[in-house]
Amino acid sequence: MADRETIAAIATAPGRGGIGVVRVSGRGLGGLAQALTGSKLPPRTAVVKRFHDAHGVPIDEGIALYFPAPHSYTGEDVLELQGHGGPVVLRLLLQRCIELGARVAEPGEFTRRAFLNGKLDLAQAESVVDLIDATTTQAARCAVRSLQGEFSSRIHVLTAGIVELRMLVEAILDFPEEEVEALDRTDAQNRLAHVRAALADVLQAARQGSLMREGLHVVLAGPPNVGKSSLLNRLAGEDLSIVTEVPGTTRDTIRQVIDLGGVPAYIIDTAGLRESDDPVERIGIERAWKAIATADAILLLSDATAACEPDDAIASRLPADIPRIHVVNKIDLGTLSARSEARGGESRIWLSAKTGEGVDELRQALLNAVGWEGHGETAFLARERHLRALHAAATHLGVAATHAAQLELFAEELRLAHDALAAITGEFTADDLLGEIFSRFCIGK
Repeated sequence: MADRETIAAIATAPGRGGIGVVRVSGRGLGGLAQALTGSKLPPRTAVVKRFHDAHGVPIDEGIALYFPAPHSYTGEDVLELQGHGGPVVLRLLLQRCIELGARVAEPGEFTRRAFLNGKLDLAQAESVVDLIDATTTQAARCAVRSLQGEFSSRIHVLTAGIVELRMLVEAILDFPEEEVEALDRTDAQNRLAHVRAALADVLQAARQGSLMREGLHVVLAGPPNVGKSSLLNRLAGEDLSIVTEVPGTTRDTIRQVIDLGGVPAYIIDTAGLRESDDPVERIGIERAWKAIATADAILLLSDATAACEPDDAIASRLPADIPRIHVVNKIDLGTLSARSEARGGESRIWLSAKTGEGVDELRQALLNAVGWEGHGETAFLARERHLRALHAAATHLGVAATHAAQLELFAEELRLAHDALAAITGEFTADDLLGEIFSRFCIGK
């Protein structure tokens, strides 16, 4: 068991609601449950009860659920008290639990105990908060797949392949004089190639899942009055930015999240990029350049009624390593029609933010620019640490392939790849990393 202390927390969001939940976890909660409800609770059965304070005065009436260990979320005894969702009532219930020997849980402590007690591996535990934080339907479904163990299962398959290969190699190294099954060089390379191919598939799925988890940060950039705010409103489906014919109307960055084919996209409208003597507008322009520097993709707008080429002074300052799409807006004011083309490795889209013509092509071009393959149904949400571990494992396996004739080096690279994959599921994880991961959970989870 992870900890002998009893913990308690309000598990529902702050504020008023129809139902509020206080969750308790620890050892031997039967006495605490009886003191609260006045009677012994049957296992895993919803029972309507009055919850009493220390003097027997009712605090609330609701449903009590008792889950004896080990068949609970945390692997310990768990008590859930479902009452009316008022802040005062829930605080009184929590205070009563503390009087009976519990302490207030730390952020993520319930899920941390579930991990330490073997109810979840680390990747599954992280998917709990990813499911809570999901901003699109596709992202939520991917988080559920990770929570159910799909990501972990694929990591375990990779690990098993590496372990099998390690056993063959290290048996020969440790017992060269014994009659150990000889490691056929060709067979070793074939086994390694199979593991590397499987790892490449998992890494690609993880990259797709990372896009759904982290989202895309897309910046609308360009000179004043080319329709950046109109395009933001069109993409968001509502009037978020003020739109006028006066140049410099937008003075600050405006952010809105949209569902871009299952990928959350944070669209950032910025001040028009130009030289200005207005101190307020200059601050907005400075913030625009800062937003551009950290973007995942840039939409560089120009006006179809003027020159179709974007301002060269602006284009030359854009970071070369960030994908950009040239958007020629306001085709509704001329004779141009919506279309798209690729030129010099960059996409160009002709559209009308006012009528919506060509906007669907822009959505698809954005997904293409960041490498989205539309395989959300097979992806799983991945964090940056997962991607780093997968990349590290792939690097070590690549080095191992070049040292197949040197068994000591071959075995060492296999071991390092194994350790990298084990860190994903928590089989090999430093305590400080656990603290960092679970501190980002909400209290009560």
